[in-house]
Amino acid sequence: MYREQTASWSLSEAIFGKAKDYLQLTKFTLSFLVVFSCVVGYLMVPQVNIGSAKVLLLFIAGICITGAANAFNQLMERDTDALMRRTAGRPLPAGRMQPAEALTVALVLTLAGLILLSVYFNPLAAWVSLISLCLYAFVYTPWKRWNSLAVFVGAFPGALPPLIGWIAGSGTLSAGGWSLFLLQFFWQFPHFWAIAWIAHEDYQRAGFRLLPGTGTRNAYAAMQILSFTILLIMAGFLPYLLHVYGSFALSAGLLTGAYLLYRAWKLVEKCDSASARQLMFAAYIYFIAVQFAMLIDKI
Repeated sequence: MYREQTASWSLSEAIFGKAKDYLQLTKFTLSFLVVFSCVVGYLMVPQVNIGSAKVLLLFIAGICITGAANAFNQLMERDTDALMRRTAGRPLPAGRMQPAEALTVALVLTLAGLILLSVYFNPLAAWVSLISLCLYAFVYTPWKRWNSLAVFVGAFPGALPPLIGWIAGSGTLSAGGWSLFLLQFFWQFPHFWAIAWIAHEDYQRAGFRLLPGTGTRNAYAAMQILSFTILLIMAGFLPYLLHVYGSFALSAGLLTGAYLLYRAWKLVEKCDSASARQLMFAAYIYFIAVQFAMLIDKI
């Protein structure tokens, strides 16, 4: 009986460990935030009912595509991930998963996501999702080893989820969807550059230069972050002018945007990692506040 319990416990541990590895491979927490913006983009389409049963299908499809993109990313960066403290424990560099298994997971998720989008929504949403995956996995990922323009390149697939959601709901590449794309496009710069500032030494060990300019922590990089924060706040007016969202979401964007701008200015003043960390959290606050404010406006 003791042996049976031990075997059962070992099996449970193995299943739990494998599930944890798959969550790490697909970066589930990050994927959840990305897909949430896709669902919000879908719900912002005027003819889509906020209680639509298809929301769950879109969420599953989005998790599949985003998870696949992250799996491809980790597959290609397994050697550099091993050099960084923050990524060395991932399943591929740690040796808990073989590249063939990661590739299989990525391909299966890609196929599942594209089929769901094509069958339950429209082929255009599937095609744009495939373009987003390819840009992230096969353009942005290798570009990180060349120069800091990788952040600009990566901002395109990073901003496509709300547009994909809009396409899923409307079937068109109309102005409303593009306005949500621009909002998320500009948001990524203060968000990701704050992370790159904090993890600068780690990225250097892997040969990545992700901060703007020379790729170092200096006043120029801080000013670039401040500039893109201003562009983000300005971009928040476009969905309002196009009647994608109303005054509540605009107000939420302006209030949290003002706080984000303050944090960006403090980074310019101090040029230290503590200010960058506060900026990173301010960017998360902005993102979450605006997304929920859009839903409240729709209701």
